[in-house]
This record gives sequence, structure tokens and C-alpha cells, in this order.
Amino acid sequence: MVKQNAYSLDRTFAALSDPTRRALLARLEGEDGLSVSALAEPFSMSLPAVMKHLDVLGNAGLVSRTKIGRTVTCRLEAAPMQQAMAWLERYSAYWDAQLDRLAAFVEAEDDDDA
Repeated sequence: MVKQNAYSLDRTFAALSDPTRRALLARLEGEDGLSVSALAEPFSMSLPAVMKHLDVLGNAGLVSRTKIGRTVTCRLEAAPMQQAMAWLERYSAYWDAQLDRLAAFVEAEDDDDA
């Protein structure tokens, strides 16, 4: 079970590591489903290249595709991002403590200068 969750998390972060894929997700966030051609429109790449990016996003569970006739519609699936956020939040306490220590150090330096 742990290996499955780690594999899912790896796929999510790998999918999110590419700026084109993040841009595709951002477009889907603002729309309730877009056709592949509409989704690919603003990008200066071929439709097959966009399809490869969508395959990676689909394999990570971040995008679902529905085909009706000849039209393939893509939708954002945010659940895998929740798992990634939970993983990142584990380190929030660490960074909060580090920033608190930095703030205390700066305040102590300001008190010494006064």
C-alpha cells in the first residue's frame, strides 16, 4: 500500500514538473472541460505533442478524458494534487520553525543596534 501511494505521488510530481503540463492544468481549472483542440490552441506545439502531455497528466490521474463521437473532452481531476499537498504540508512545521528562528535572530540584531 505504501509503495502504491509513493508511486502515485511520484507520478503527480513528475506530471507537475513540466511548465506546459502546469499550463494545461491551469486552462482546465478555468473551464469545465475543453476539447483537446481547444486546449491545444494557445500552445506553439503540434497536437500530437499536446496529446503526449495529456497522456502524462492522465496517467497521473490529473486529467480525465471523455470521447463523444470524434471530440475528446478533458477535465481537471484535482484529487492527486491533494495527496501532493498533504505531503508538502508535512514540512510546513519545519519551515515555520526556521522562519520563526530567523525572525527572532533579526529582532535580536535590531535590539542590539538600538
